[in-house]
Amino acid sequence: MAISKRIFIFMLVTLLVSCATTYKAKVGFDKNTQVDTRNYKTFAWLTPGKIMAPTEDFNPVMKVRVDAEIEQAFMAKGYQLIADAEKADFSISYTVGNRDKIKVSHYPASYKIGFGWGRGYYGGYYGGLYGSPMTTEPRVSQYTEGKLAIDVYDVQSHQPVWHGWATKRITSSDRETPSASIKGTVQQVVAQFN
Repeated sequence: MAISKRIFIFMLVTLLVSCATTYKAKVGFDKNTQVDTRNYKTFAWLTPGKIMAPTEDFNPVMKVRVDAEIEQAFMAKGYQLIADAEKADFSISYTVGNRDKIKVSHYPASYKIGFGWGRGYYGGYYGGLYGSPMTTEPRVSQYTEGKLAIDVYDVQSHQPVWHGWATKRITSSDRETPSASIKGTVQQVVAQFN
């Protein structure tokens, strides 16, 4: 196979992979090992408002979706939701937020024109005929990152038991169909609780 044909196939595969990229949630948790959670059967919301310290611009319709998905995720794990927090084994609350972020990437100067052709290819990409350094051009992109954190408290000892979280780059698809994104993210976080 000719070198130019290999390069073309490599570029085509790279383009297809980059177009198919989705931003998955990064999840994690922290657990208080001093509290035994093995006998938990019932849970309740820590406060009637359910969310801790909502932001001023938090969408009330979105809140209803998040509340319902968190309840469903814990019930799917076999826990029973009860109304009285004092009679439950554990109580839950959550926080949400987002922030605008900036990502700066650097590409070889020949990247814009194509691999192997254009300015800087021989002189920059391989260090040049005379050892000149590679030239790069920055690319700046702005995006919004959302965060969800769910907290579990032991009712009897009043101690925090577990803190699970997820961060995710918010895409246009997430904005258009938020229910699917919320459900998937909540399930990923709650799946870590045991």
